[in-house]
Amino acid sequence: MANYRIQRARGREGSTIYAYEAAGHYECVPTRLFDKEGGGANDVEGAKVIMGITYFVPGGSTEFTSNPMESIYYILTGEMTLKTEDCETVLKAGDSFHCVGGCKKSVRNTGTEVTQMLVVLLPPQA
Repeated sequence: MANYRIQRARGREGSTIYAYEAAGHYECVPTRLFDKEGGGANDVEGAKVIMGITYFVPGGSTEFTSNPMESIYYILTGEMTLKTEDCETVLKAGDSFHCVGGCKKSVRNTGTEVTQMLVVLLPPQA
């Protein structure tokens, strides 16, 4: 296994980006660009970070729940309404959200176009 990886855009030769089903996600297509559990195709030796892009159609959303992973959401295009236990706010292209594992949150595409959200996850370290 290599200690680095270059990921080609979807549809280009050498791309290993893949879509998957994510529990509690609705009207969206989550994809993985890099991960440590993707069957080896996207692995980098010693990797800990997971990264992907999720495409939310208008109305697409996630359940209000938590996961154990530190998370960063970066809005590439469109807009998402982010809800936490403390607030609700609209994130637009160029905005981001960073939280620790265990933080309850949800997102919903309240805009009129497909939103592309870059997702970076760091699972708990043993």
